[in-house]
Amino acid sequence: MMWDQEIDATGLLCPLPVLKARKRLSGMPQGAVLRLIATDPAAVIDVPHFCAEAGHDLISTAEDGAAQVYLIRRG
Repeated sequence: MMWDQEIDATGLLCPLPVLKARKRLSGMPQGAVLRLIATDPAAVIDVPHFCAEAGHDLISTAEDGAAQVYLIRRG
């Protein structure tokens, strides 16, 4: 799957990965896809919750070594 923008939030702790995603998504057009890479253990809870609350679609989650990779479509 292709994405429009990417945030590498490796090494950042809660709530920074979600805050960075929120800021970036707010400047993206509806339907655009953001790829978020995070190593924060809380991201597995925070990112899906953020997407549900903000009206974005969590397209996929995957692991890449110690990182989690999320694809989020702006709602």
